[in-house]
Amino acid sequence: MEQQRKLVTEIPGPRSRALWERRTRAVPAGVGTTLPIFVQRAQGGIVEDVDGNRLIDLGAGIAVVNVGHAHPAVVEAIATQAANFVHTCFQVTPYEGYVAVCEQLAARTPGSHEKRSLLVNSGAEAVENAVKIARSATGRPAVVAFDQAFHGRTLLALSLTAKVVPYKKSFGPYAPEVYRAPYSYPFRGTGGLAETIAWIEASVDVAEIACVVVEPIAGEGGFVVPEPGWYGGIAQWCRTNGVLFVADEVQTGFGRTGAWFASEHEDVVPDLVATAKGLGGGMPIAGVTGRADIMDAVHAGGLGSTFGGNPVSCAAALAAIDVIEKEGLVERARKLGDRMLERLVAMQRASSGIGDVRGRGAMVAIELVTDNGAPDADRAKRICAACHANGVIVLTAGTLGNVVRLLPPLVLDEGLLDEGLNVLEAAVRG
Repeated sequence: MEQQRKLVTEIPGPRSRALWERRTRAVPAGVGTTLPIFVQRAQGGIVEDVDGNRLIDLGAGIAVVNVGHAHPAVVEAIATQAANFVHTCFQVTPYEGYVAVCEQLAARTPGSHEKRSLLVNSGAEAVENAVKIARSATGRPAVVAFDQAFHGRTLLALSLTAKVVPYKKSFGPYAPEVYRAPYSYPFRGTGGLAETIAWIEASVDVAEIACVVVEPIAGEGGFVVPEPGWYGGIAQWCRTNGVLFVADEVQTGFGRTGAWFASEHEDVVPDLVATAKGLGGGMPIAGVTGRADIMDAVHAGGLGSTFGGNPVSCAAALAAIDVIEKEGLVERARKLGDRMLERLVAMQRASSGIGDVRGRGAMVAIELVTDNGAPDADRAKRICAACHANGVIVLTAGTLGNVVRLLPPLVLDEGLLDEGLNVLEAAVRG
């Protein structure tokens, strides 16, 4: 597909609107949609809808297609594996692809210690299993999460998640023994290391804490990069107190932040790492990787999943990891990130209302505020709507909904990136 933005109808066009009518009759209203176009095909950094409009993708399916849409190597791996077999269930009759993905996870995640991995279907499943494993290994029930956290939509993952609307509203009661500590938020001046540790120690018996579950960058919380030393300080506190440190690298993993895993920026080696999104190159697959003694602490049969580590998804994951390595996409994430931050800082200087510009690698955001510094979610929505109408996919984020986040595929051409940023700049000015 030609890597070019092209608008031939309004957004959404007539065919997308017709499909939207069918959607309203077939899909529940609770399933939200950011941009009501229907995709016909996508390749590289371009998404084409059923009306023939081509949009620059600065969302990457929420950090999933780090290697770009329909990368030829990933497509070929999927087709080859599907022609051989699609499913057996690894717990019934295993296959090499599952083992090979676990080997890659052991090699790529932080730390040189002996590791084991479990493969599942989604980030939420990965986080839930990480907590299960931590509880089994420690014999402790309590879990600490954070006030900007997002860990998924299943019951335990949702219990760990902070944002109420739209994620938690009306879905309680939630899982017990979850405690929520302050996350470091430099722009707001909250959640310093001492404050966070004091909160934990005052709120729960430390001897009862199985694990602390933390994102190295708060994703849905607004791409919040904690103050230097905070993430590593929490990890050190965990080691001192016999608490397992679980890194949720679902959104930050596989090159997204300019390192294979964002924990590397702080030289942190987690006990357990949850992965998903960018692992599969667009296919559903997730994992929990951890120290061998911790992972092996669970009784036989205690871990598993019917579809987890599906052979086609494993083939896609191995291809995606290979592409990231061979095409230097970790380094490219840094290059794209530098360009985005440069442009966003220039926008901040030229336009009032951008309170903060932040991020790492190709995971950056702007936080919108009013003249008195209050969160400006309405403006964030208007900016995103203007970008969408002009053929650029961007996403909102933030516990208060006032953040615009950028997550381009790591293969995105610099010219397309600049064009997308031009559209964003016009929307900010407008």
